[in-house]
Amino acid sequence: MSASGVAVLLSWLSCCGSALWRYYSNSPNYDIFSTRSTIKLEYEGTLFSEWSAPATCSIKNKRSPKTELRCSSPGIHAIKPIVLGPIVVLWIYDPENADPSELLWNANEPSLNSIVISKQLAALGQMPVIYTILKRKVYFPQERIKDGKWYISVPMTTNDVLKEVKGNPVAFQDCFIANSLFLLTSPMLTIPEIPGFLPISSPRGSQLIANWAACDPSFVVVVADMETFQTNDSFHTWTRIRVPPNILTEDERHNVSDVTLSRDGIFFLINGILYLKSYNTFTRLGSNANLPDGGIIGITSRRWCWINYLLKDKERRSDMAIWTENEVYLGYTLLKFVKIVTTEKLKGLLNMSPTATLTIHRVEYTGHPLELALLLNYCIICNTSKTIYLVIYNEDTIQWVFQDFALDVTIDTFLIPYFLYSAKPELLLWDKHRIYYYYHNFTDTGVLQTTTEFGNLSRLSQNSIIHNVLMDYYGNIVVKMENNVMFYFKLKVKDAIKLHLWTNSTVKSLVCFKPSGSMYLLYVFENGKIYPEDYPLKLEAQSITFKTKEKCPYMAFHNDIVHFSYLLDKGQNLSVWAQIVYPENIGLYIIVESYGPKILEMKNKIHYEIASGYCSKTMTITFSQNINYEAVDDYFKLQYENTGLLLVHVRPSELAKTCPISQKVFQISVGCDASKFIAVKGFTKKECLQHDFFYIIEQSYLRDRPSKPLRVKYNWDKYGCPLRVDFREKFRPLVQLYNDNGYVEDVEVNFIVWEIHGRDDYSFNNTMKKSGCLNEAQTWNSMIELNKHLPLEEVWGPENYKHCFSYAIGKPGDLSQPYEIINKSNYNHLVWPLDHSGMYVFRVKILDPNYSFCNLTTIFAIETFGVIPSPNAYTVAAFLFLLMLLFLSILILSYFHYMRIYRKQIYEPLHKSERRKKKN
Repeated sequence: MSASGVAVLLSWLSCCGSALWRYYSNSPNYDIFSTRSTIKLEYEGTLFSEWSAPATCSIKNKRSPKTELRCSSPGIHAIKPIVLGPIVVLWIYDPENADPSELLWNANEPSLNSIVISKQLAALGQMPVIYTILKRKVYFPQERIKDGKWYISVPMTTNDVLKEVKGNPVAFQDCFIANSLFLLTSPMLTIPEIPGFLPISSPRGSQLIANWAACDPSFVVVVADMETFQTNDSFHTWTRIRVPPNILTEDERHNVSDVTLSRDGIFFLINGILYLKSYNTFTRLGSNANLPDGGIIGITSRRWCWINYLLKDKERRSDMAIWTENEVYLGYTLLKFVKIVTTEKLKGLLNMSPTATLTIHRVEYTGHPLELALLLNYCIICNTSKTIYLVIYNEDTIQWVFQDFALDVTIDTFLIPYFLYSAKPELLLWDKHRIYYYYHNFTDTGVLQTTTEFGNLSRLSQNSIIHNVLMDYYGNIVVKMENNVMFYFKLKVKDAIKLHLWTNSTVKSLVCFKPSGSMYLLYVFENGKIYPEDYPLKLEAQSITFKTKEKCPYMAFHNDIVHFSYLLDKGQNLSVWAQIVYPENIGLYIIVESYGPKILEMKNKIHYEIASGYCSKTMTITFSQNINYEAVDDYFKLQYENTGLLLVHVRPSELAKTCPISQKVFQISVGCDASKFIAVKGFTKKECLQHDFFYIIEQSYLRDRPSKPLRVKYNWDKYGCPLRVDFREKFRPLVQLYNDNGYVEDVEVNFIVWEIHGRDDYSFNNTMKKSGCLNEAQTWNSMIELNKHLPLEEVWGPENYKHCFSYAIGKPGDLSQPYEIINKSNYNHLVWPLDHSGMYVFRVKILDPNYSFCNLTTIFAIETFGVIPSPNAYTVAAFLFLLMLLFLSILILSYFHYMRIYRKQIYEPLHKSERRKKKN
């Protein structure tokens, strides 16, 4: 960039607000809800777009929050409001000519100068877009710039919260637009301050205690020696946390020793007892929550954010850890606490002497998303010295691993652990005066050195002691002393530099970092006021290293690792590259470290170039799988053994404090992607009347041949719209794979179908011989016979699939049988009976054992038509009998009728002639 005098400002005008909607009817107490009813809809809140309703219902004004609804068809109808994501409003501002509210990032409208700059840059082609860091999605402005502002609608998500505003490379007076990182999360409400409630604080004269949400560092709680403060926007705004009277004594209210933040509220540790301050209550936790009633010596929460992670055995991971001298508890959301271990149990697991004394020194979450570390005090005769051991616990596999770590210290030594952001476990420990580093899985250890005093930071800071240590995701580490002297170093670096004094020693302060990754200092004054101040760590470090002439050993380090987390299904591989550029004759290289189960093969390919005195090394790293899951003895066991989570760390071989971003840590999960699902093409829930109904299946059409017909309820929510198919048409389902982003691919591997209600009055057009089988193929009948103890949906699947295209697999048999396996290319179709129509509800299951770790299934429904149902035999017989009876009746009546006519024509004329003769 030529200059950095122009920046981007974001303002949330309508973000994260609450909303509700309701409906009314003219009928009292909603007694009448019919096709004649007028239903009044009302939406209350922001971000409203329009109402959604099925085609059988009409809405007076779809885009009005208050409108009327009528449904002409009876049944159940889904009505809902369509709500847009938060609207992010952006404009450009010049820091040298901006309003104070713009500099403080709390402006609701751009200043006149900002409007002019934004319009001028827009005329030159500037248009900001929002990129999401985790899922790499892009959101564009809804329209052209309006009144000096751009509007971008961004959906609210829980697994893609980190976003970045980027603009086009457009210059104005030799200035470009700076990119800007920000978090967009669901609202995390601060606890309101209630009149009459009392302050809660740490002991008088103690240092600040703080905790923040790992995946939302702007959500912070700070305990000072006069008040407790909370913020959800990095202290742009904040509230005091106070507690109701008559619950704690005066001494207890001013004796907070630790604090942890969670979605359940704020946990305070006071005199060995855990308390919870939620939005509405302040509660003492003990045996009522499966926790000790006293004796708790520490609580902690996660430091590093891993939004996506793979769990094999558990449904969720813990949010916090609580420990006493002899017990460890894990805390989950909704106030669930579980005791996971005691020191007596650990003695047995670690083969320690039962007479030894073992206590818990400290508990800390590691950089791994599923692991927890315990520092243990061990001694036989506990008079002068003890040994500190380290054990790591995996929450998913429930395994305890004893680490190659042993530290002999005096009996009164207390060390604080801090696990670094890396793949292999790497740890900082500190006492009051020194920092101890344990790099590369605890194999590279020592005391963090300084230019003088042999690493004793207290002697370099007027005998002050260490207050806290903070590391960011880029490897920068800051050590803050109680008198506000600060030291700086980087991950893997073994010496620190003393930074220039930034603030005086009397103010109590804390080092925090923003969602953008930049650090800031938080000051708490004696009058109860708080003031956050940005801290230019990079510039301050450069001003020191400029004097020491320290240089970075390389010129540039690049890579294409764009995600923090990758998920591989069966057969999928991952390739990434990293490149380092350095001066000739230094001999640098790229290190790839991995930590986790051996479930992937890793191959490296290096490309080397040299030109103009500089060397370039490019390493391509490929992670692959080579397991064949077909026809194995224990399919599920093999799957379990080859799934898991792997952390990978890519970095240069040498580092210095002057180097730019020099590391990339990411995770590779091998297992089922929960966002994957399959569907049959052509089936929806929108093209039919949305209602449930009943139908009858004759007993002769059912697989088990019951004694009476089966009455079935068609569940529209589950089955969707049935596809109407003429009985003369064969049908081949085209199965497609989807995920959260939409369509992925057509499924080309084998799958099976079955009618979920037990119908078997359908078949397949391909025979085993026509499909190329050399031995008899698996069929539903054969698999049911082999697995009589299992329900129908479990008798056949990828776990027991064997193909028929080899003489070595299976056995000879009748190859004229229907081949009941379908794929995209084998032209196998479903064939319908010709003597009746029916409703069929099929379930599809992927059969190929090498396709996915997920059990991929879906449902589709077929309704056949075109056949006149055959009449019942009794009905036909009765009809014929009645017809014959009618015919005989007509015949008999005709006989008598014609006899009368005959008599009238024959006999009556004779009598008439005789009478004439007599008269004559």
